[in-house]
Amino acid sequence: MNGFFEQLKDILFLDIETASLTPSFDELPERLQEEWTRKTKFMQEQEELSAEELYFDKAGIHAEFGKVICIGVGFFRMDPEEDKLIYRTKSFASVEEHDTLLEFRELLKKKPWTLCGHNGKEFDFPYLCRRMLINGISLPEVLQLAGKKPWEIRHLDTMEMWKFGDYKYYTRLELLAAVFDIPSSKENIDGSMVNHTYYKENNLEDIRKYCLRDVEVTARLYLAYQGLPGEIDIEVINLDETDGD
Repeated sequence: MNGFFEQLKDILFLDIETASLTPSFDELPERLQEEWTRKTKFMQEQEELSAEELYFDKAGIHAEFGKVICIGVGFFRMDPEEDKLIYRTKSFASVEEHDTLLEFRELLKKKPWTLCGHNGKEFDFPYLCRRMLINGISLPEVLQLAGKKPWEIRHLDTMEMWKFGDYKYYTRLELLAAVFDIPSSKENIDGSMVNHTYYKENNLEDIRKYCLRDVEVTARLYLAYQGLPGEIDIEVINLDETDGD
């Protein structure tokens, strides 16, 4: 078990929150308006909505038409004297997306992290890569995939781990939290409300808290996968509140 905790300290659990690039379709650059209209042609027909009507609720999930507004992270270390896990968590959410991504990149450069997210391989990790490049930020080593062999890529995905080879199987984080009796991250908002909370309510603080709760659920889920007892003592330290590093 000591070997497990030694590896655990190098895992950076993360989650991102995204929003549409602009508050409305009309504020999107004309070239991107044209591309959005093309991209959503099938969806427009299926849902009987215009490209403009689809934009506010759907654009944020596409890196070309959305942006990162918050990145939440968390990591563990074992306190051998008190025989408990210390979980530190922190968020990055500057006014400008460029600053958010740059600060996160600096954290990634501090040590050879292994990244872990829920559906991270299909959403969070590629989204971060795309938005970094769009913002003129070079990719940190852990997000560079070109030329690497599969076993050289330090990415974990709690949704993929739960599939056990069943590639068609999609399981929401909230369902797995319920199965493993992990407290829900859904308090004031959920993912469908992020764009409204960001643009209509100008409430980035609630988005930060929601993002960090999702990260903690992911981290606790990872521990559950390892068969750790549910009553294991974990002390949570929010570095946003302590100004720690």
